[in-house]
This record gives sequence, structure tokens and C-alpha cells, in this order.
Amino acid sequence: MAATVSLSFSLDPQHHYFSHNPHFKPHKLFPLTPSFPIPLKHPYLLPHRCNRYASKSSSSSSHSTPSTATNLSYSEDPFRTGRFLSNEELEKLKLLENFRYGQELESGSLWVRVMRAEEMDAIVALLAESFAESMLWPSGYLSLLRYLVKQYLIERRALMPHTATLIGFYRGKENGVLEQEEEDEQLAGTVEVCFDKRGANASPPTPTAPKNSPYISNMTVKSSLRRRGVGWHLLKASEELISQMSFSGEVYLHCRMIDVAPFNMYTKAGYSIVKTDSILILLMLQRRKHLMCKKLPAIRVPSDMSDSVVE
Repeated sequence: MAATVSLSFSLDPQHHYFSHNPHFKPHKLFPLTPSFPIPLKHPYLLPHRCNRYASKSSSSSSHSTPSTATNLSYSEDPFRTGRFLSNEELEKLKLLENFRYGQELESGSLWVRVMRAEEMDAIVALLAESFAESMLWPSGYLSLLRYLVKQYLIERRALMPHTATLIGFYRGKENGVLEQEEEDEQLAGTVEVCFDKRGANASPPTPTAPKNSPYISNMTVKSSLRRRGVGWHLLKASEELISQMSFSGEVYLHCRMIDVAPFNMYTKAGYSIVKTDSILILLMLQRRKHLMCKKLPAIRVPSDMSDSVVE
């Protein structure tokens, strides 16, 4: 399965496999789309060096297992947002910090957690390349794309814990044995999750999803790691996190009509079409999209947040 990106920028040439924010249509894996304003002045090439992926997950099940030990204070917190947070938001930020999702794959293992500040450049490079590939843009546009994606991620990060970017790490097997060296671990993919209306995109894609409902978008998988189940488990990890962060019983995403493989994946995962773009959307040079929804099974409410007020 190809990779998929869906950024909801003001730029909307076409969509990706990821079924969420359809304004920034990039890859071909799962159509999701980000929604951020696009500053067009003075684009520059951003470094896409990836720092060492800190903190490893010991989970190998398909369920997330919150970490019990963490020595970071909020002043040192890699998820700090630079703004005042309520007690409820601090609790949710802690939950994001501890979130882990692990899964053994046929060809290796995958684990997913929330992106940290020092990993942003690596995600910027992955999303920009995925978007350029899906849009068939020449490599000369990568500098501009990296600039736009970087600005978008910075803005979205400031809205935590109402939204979060998840990243997946993959470690392959050699002769059936899981590789143990840290150098063998590689960035596999990313996906964005919005939990409530405060984290909703300012420029949502059409058909518009309810702003107060969780929404999945901007999913993409590294080209060399596609067709290994990475996209499926990024989707499952997103749902797992939503079940801990939101009291909503449903989650939404977008999928372009032309993306058959992602559509089949979403359908298999339990998503169904709620609404489809009018053919008039083609006049805006956009691909027609399905808005899809899934009813989440049981929503687990963390004991320390059971008395939280839902917006």
C-alpha cells in the first residue's frame, strides 16, 4: 500500500490516501489532509536531520501501554506548548507523553508514540516528500513544501493536547530475528490526530467533519516500508489514543474517491461513508473526497481524568 498524506493547507491541488483534512493532498497511502495557512514569502530549505529517536517502547501488543516511569518535569517536557495550560490540559499532556502503541509485524516490529520537538524536521521531510510525490511536483518545490509543512506543524503543536502528531518507528528482522541495534531502527510514518473543537483545523476540508469530534489526517508511510501493515497500525494507534483522550464515540477522516486501496483499508477498519464532495469541487481544482466515520467500541476513561469536564 502506498503512503498517504493529507495536509489541510489552503493549498488543495489533490488529496492523499489519508482520510482527514483534505486541503493539502499529498501521498498515496491513506488520504488525510492538514489544514494550515500557507505563507508564500521567502521559502527556504529547512534541515531535515533527524535526532536520535529517544525513548523506546517495550510494548509488543496491539494496545498502547502507558509508561510508568518518567523523570521529565513540565519545564523540561518535550511536549511543552509555550502557553498556559489548565490542570485538565496538563493531565492530557501527560497522557500524550506516556502513550505507546506496539505491534509485531511479519517483517519486523512497529511502535508508535507522540512526536517530540527535536523530531519535527524528520517529519517535515517525510510529509513534504510524500506530498510532492502525490502531486507529481518537481523536486525544486521541496524547499517550499518543507517551509509550509514546518509552519503548519509548529502551529498545530501549539494546540496540544487538543491535537497530536504520532510517529511510528520500525525495526526489521534478519533471518526471522528482530534486529537489536538502535541504528537499525528507522522512522516509518506519521499521522495527525485532532481530539476536539479546540484542536480542529481552521480551514477544514470538505465535506466538513463535526468540529467537536476526533479527526484523523496527514498520514503517510515511508516509501521503502509500505505494504507491511505500517499504515494500518498508524490508524489503529490513532484510534487507541482517541479512546484515551476523548469521550466522543466516533472518529472521522477523509479519503479521496480515486484512492481505492486506502478506501478499502478504511472500510476494513470499520469506517463508512457519511458524505461525498459535490462534483462542483472539481471547479476548485480539488479531488472529490469521501467523509468517513467510525463508531469507536468502548472508550476507556483514565481514572485520573474521570471527573474531567468534556468541552
